[in-house]
Formats: sequence, C-alpha cells, structure tokens
Amino acid sequence: MKLSIVIPVFNESAVIQQTLNDLQHLRLGGHELILADGGSDDETLSLAAGLVDQIVNAPRGRSLQMNAGAALANGDVLLFLHADTSLPESAASLIAQCLSLEGWGRFDVRLRGRHFLFRIIERLMSWRSRITGIASGDQGIFISTTLFKRLGGYAPIPIMEDLELSRRLVKMQRPHCLRACVMTDSRRWEQNGIIATVLQMWRLRLQYYTGTAPEILVKAYRLNSDDA
Repeated sequence: MKLSIVIPVFNESAVIQQTLNDLQHLRLGGHELILADGGSDDETLSLAAGLVDQIVNAPRGRSLQMNAGAALANGDVLLFLHADTSLPESAASLIAQCLSLEGWGRFDVRLRGRHFLFRIIERLMSWRSRITGIASGDQGIFISTTLFKRLGGYAPIPIMEDLELSRRLVKMQRPHCLRACVMTDSRRWEQNGIIATVLQMWRLRLQYYTGTAPEILVKAYRLNSDDA
C-alpha cells in the first residue's frame, strides 16, 4: 500500500520544514509527499524544495488545494495533513492494517500546548468523532484513492470541507478511528484564547449544521483568526 500525503499550505514557513523533515522516513519507505500551495509569498516553497515529491499550485482554499494535490497522487491511499501537524511514527502501517480498498478513517488528536484544558479538548474531539463518525482536518483524514475519486473529492467550499466530506462518507461506512495520535500545533488556541476558540468552533459548526453558507462562515472565521 502506497500513501500519498497531501499537505495544503499558505505561508507556512514557520513550520513546513520541520513537518516535512519528520515525514522523510515515509518517502524512504516508498510513500509520496505532495505540497499543494495556495499562493504563498513567504519562504514556504523554497524551504520545501527537495523534501517533497511534487508541488502543485492551486487557488487558495484547503478544499481546492487538497483536490489539486489528490489529482496528482499516485498512491493507493490519500492522507490529508495540515502543515502544522505531525503523524505518529507508525502511521503507514496502522493505516495499512485497517484500510480496505473502499475505506477511510482518521487519527486521534493531541495538541502541543501544555495547558490542562488542551488535554480535555483533545479527548472530547476524539470522543465526539468516534461517536458521530465526523472527522476534522486536524485529525489527519485518510481515504482510499478510489473512494475519494468516486465521491468527487472535497466540495469546493471555503470552510467546513472536512465536515462536508465526512458527512457524505459516513452515510456509506463508519470511519476507522485510530487511537494513535497526530500532534497538531496549538498556537491559534493560545493566541486567540482557549475558551474563545472552542466557543467560536462550536458556533461555526452549529451555524453550518443549521444551513449557514460556508461563504458567510469563512468571513466570521477570518475575522477572529490569524489564518486570514
């Protein structure tokens, strides 16, 4: 089984080199890394040079970038990874053990911050996902290439693309919920306030589930985020 790891980036020079260095053992094992850039104007691409197998330029937006990366993939399984997230050492073998030709799944998540609230948040994120079958991009969603193509990939929306894809997938089958953890950066939580960030995420999800258009939600998200 060959993994194609697709990493959407936009001005990620602060973290991209460390993220890619941590993934080099997977390249040596025959898996591929694809960087999907949304128009970075910092040093992201120069820092990534030589550390990935392919770089694709795409319109900015995670869904559009990830679809562009997936279109170039040669692997049996697509693994979508945020630029500030690292995989467990045994990620490839864990996926190979659980995944069928038409399967999908995600990892549990751990936040890098030391605040005790992060331990509660990460457990709740994993439990909620295990109960509902809905996965977030922070959890390292993986899906067989054939299934991803059959579904038509991510919907071209500016936010909530991970939830939208999960909702389509869970109607077909439950995800494989791996207990091994991806480690994701907690800088946004720390900069914007832990409680404030949780409340914002809950509010945006509730609005999405009750029918608010993603184009409206992304404006509210960027007003309160360093991702603008």
